[in-house]
Amino acid sequence: MSAQASYVIDPPPQTALAIAGSDALFPVRRVWCVGRNYLEHIRELGNDEREPPFFFAKPADAVAPDGATIPYPPLTADLHHEVELVVALKGGGRNIPADKALDLVFGYAVGIDLTRRDLQMAARKIQRPWEIGKAFDASAPCGALKPATAIGHPSKGRITLSCNGTLRQDGDLSQMIWNVPEVIAKLSEMVALAPGDIILTGTPAGVAATVPGDRLDCAIEGVGTLGVTIGEPLR
Repeated sequence: MSAQASYVIDPPPQTALAIAGSDALFPVRRVWCVGRNYLEHIRELGNDEREPPFFFAKPADAVAPDGATIPYPPLTADLHHEVELVVALKGGGRNIPADKALDLVFGYAVGIDLTRRDLQMAARKIQRPWEIGKAFDASAPCGALKPATAIGHPSKGRITLSCNGTLRQDGDLSQMIWNVPEVIAKLSEMVALAPGDIILTGTPAGVAATVPGDRLDCAIEGVGTLGVTIGEPLR
């Protein structure tokens, strides 16, 4: 495209994550998610725990900030919360060795993979893609990033989600089946990773339905917090 070229419509705004303690922002390119990466969550959904984790995607504009009110999405009667560690990449590549993967990480945050569980399960039964259950508006709330230069690379630490003050999810990062370097390495075998990609790394047990009016408060030890409210459906 030449320097004089123009767009026929206005380009969409750049999705970005806040960075704790800074006015700078982290631009989001792609949102990747890991399925079935905590053993107890695999068991609670009745899936085969011998199968390895897998990957799916959400659009970048599914990201919602800390403090947001998330409208209850349409077409579902079973919206679930899944608290997750978010990994933000400052570098990328293909076929990245696991022992080099952490060099590509800018930082970490707390996120939620919101899921229209009824639609996800219906799609799975007829072997259709999961997007309708996973990749909807505001389905990826994320808190502020903590740079790895400040907190290191957490491989253990309590990860929790409370709904209206009642603890629902309570696990530890050490319970991941695949750790962060392994997740990055495996994903880079499938797609070319690049700066701006974020990865939601799976959820511990305790996922449950959430309804309008619920306040979801999440925390990961040493990483940060995230709080969102589930609002009424958009009319």
